[in-house]
Formats: sequence, structure tokens, C-alpha cells
Amino acid sequence: MKVICDRSALLEAVGSLSSVAPTRTPKDVLRCIKMTAADGEMSLVCTDLELALHCTIGSIEAEEPGDAVIYADKLLAILRDSVDQTVTIETDGNDSHIRGADSHFKVMGYPVADFPKMPDFPGEDDYALEISAGDLQDLVAKTVFATARETSRYAINGVLMVRDAKRIELVATDGRRLALAKGTCRPGKAAGDGEKRSIVPTKALNILLKLLHDGDTTVKIAVTETQVMFDIIQEDGTRALLITQMVEGTFPPYEDVIPKDQDKKATFASDVLASAVRRASVLSTQDSMGVKLTFSDDTLTVMSRTPELGEAEIKLPLESYEGEEIEIAFNPNFVIDALKVVQPEPVQIEMKSSTKPAVFRSGSDFLCVIMPVNMK
Repeated sequence: MKVICDRSALLEAVGSLSSVAPTRTPKDVLRCIKMTAADGEMSLVCTDLELALHCTIGSIEAEEPGDAVIYADKLLAILRDSVDQTVTIETDGNDSHIRGADSHFKVMGYPVADFPKMPDFPGEDDYALEISAGDLQDLVAKTVFATARETSRYAINGVLMVRDAKRIELVATDGRRLALAKGTCRPGKAAGDGEKRSIVPTKALNILLKLLHDGDTTVKIAVTETQVMFDIIQEDGTRALLITQMVEGTFPPYEDVIPKDQDKKATFASDVLASAVRRASVLSTQDSMGVKLTFSDDTLTVMSRTPELGEAEIKLPLESYEGEEIEIAFNPNFVIDALKVVQPEPVQIEMKSSTKPAVFRSGSDFLCVIMPVNMK
């Protein structure tokens, strides 16, 4: 293989692909990217056997079509530090020679036959739904922050995707908070009848967020019994296919977690409330991670207290409040995470008592349920 590539286009693709490659694996070839050049287009693939990303780019001149398997981290470092507009990649057996105007790198690789076989791009009859990249990015960003980390309850190590005709919901929880975002989509030929549920791993969705940089692009989603595929086709013809294994298990019945009888409600500008909580949490520690919110007729007081550090108090005017006075404490990071994804939209806080979960709502399409903490 011998190709001349636009360095910036190749760097963007390799940057996304390298986030898939595992840093530690007994199968060293998984740390590599497989490159295939032909007909003015380059195909790049990387996988950890549970997650795979397949990108295509134009902007290449293939003097000799062929394949190469190159270490992802080394290729990324070479491209990132290069100042050349184009780079030339040429293979000699399993080795790849990467040349710039004043540079030459010889990078050892692997036989192409050692690289795992990847699924083909889905056909038009395989798609369950279509959605704009901007809408999907919004749904993922509003939920993925609430997924569990390192828990034995595997089903909450991802985001539940619920689809039914033109409706799509994403739900995530770690047992102490729950985020739910709603949107609309266009059913595909493989949509099927009735409600369908899939649990998508957190790692896959974090990589997907990096690929959804053009909000007007269409994303087509195909679902099999064990996999979910996100197919992103740009206007310039470049393409990215993200394939992930589903998380096994049954997602908790999230509908039962959302309180229905809240009788105390306050409305704020999300950025104003986030600033108050962030400032009050400055004097909190890992051992006393909490801020107390006191709602009265016309004032919200946000306070934190740590015996070894001191205390902080922030007061905000309450423009809209319904209900009796209440004191309730939260992990400040949970509140800030929920407010960050809706800024600058207003947010409504719905509460029942200091020991029951509160609901943070923004419009009719997003809510976050947060369990209170005990600050005594």
C-alpha cells in the first residue's frame, strides 16, 4: 500500500479510532488500526472486540491500493505532532513507513490477516430508526453522565434506549440519581412493532458524542439481538460506523423511581443555580460531600459546612416557589451535572420532603431524579 493523505482529515479519524483501542490487552493487534486504501478512499477500523469503529475518509491519493495494520497510539502521536499538510504512508511487509516533508517513521505492525473481521455496513433494510446528529447528541449528553461506574449491577453500566414508532427515550441511573431525556425519530424499515429496548454501554456513547460534531447530519441506527450500530454519514461522503455489544441484563423499572406527588416547586435559571451550588461546594470535602438548600417564601439559601474547613452560604431570590419551607441536601456534583446539560434553559425543582428524592425538570423532555443526602 502507498497512499498520500490529507493529514488533518486522517488525524481527526485516528483521534476517534484511538479511543476505541484498549491500552492493555493480551491480544496486541487490538491496539492497532487497520487501514485499507482503494479508489480515492481510505477505510480505517479499530476494535476491542466489544466495541468497533469503522471510519471512511476521502482526501487521499492511492498510488498503490492495499492494507496496513498500525499501532493506534503511535500513528496518532505522529500525525498530531506533524506540521505537514499531507503525509505519505507506505507498507513494506508488516512495517509501515510514514513520511512528511522532513520526517520518516518506520512503525512495526501486524499481518492484516491477524486483525479481527469487522461486520459490513448495514443495508437500508437493516435500520431501526433515523435521527439527526444534533438531537441524538442532546439525548446522549443529557443522560450518559448518570450511568454507574464499576458496579456489579451490569445493566446500569450503560444507557437504556427505548424506542417506539416516532418516540425515543434515553435513561441512565447509578442508583443515586436517574436522568431521562425524550426525543423524536423517524422509524426505519426494521423498526418492528411496539416498544423496543436496548442498553448501550457508556464507553460507546462517550465515543459517539465525539463523532456527532455536525448537528445536521443524519444518524441511522440498526439493532440486532446483541449489537447496536450507529451509522453517521456526512455530506462530503465520509462515514463513521460505531458498533457496540449491548449491556446484558434487565434495566431497573425506571418509571417507578420518578416521584409523582411532589408538592413543593421552585423555578430557577439553570446557570444561576449551578453557580450558587458550585460556589457553596468549595468548602465541602469527599467525606462531607453535600450542600443544603433551604427554600423559604422569597429566598433560597445554599449552604455547606465542614468542621475542618469552615462554612459557605449563598443566597438567591426565589421568584417562583410553591409550597411550605423545606431544607434538603444533595451531593453538589449530582446537581451541577444535571444543570450543566440544560443550561441556559430554566429548571424546575420538585420536592416532597428532605428524605425523599427531588426531580429537576427542564421543559417536558428532560428530568433528573436525585436522592438527598444526610448532612447531620
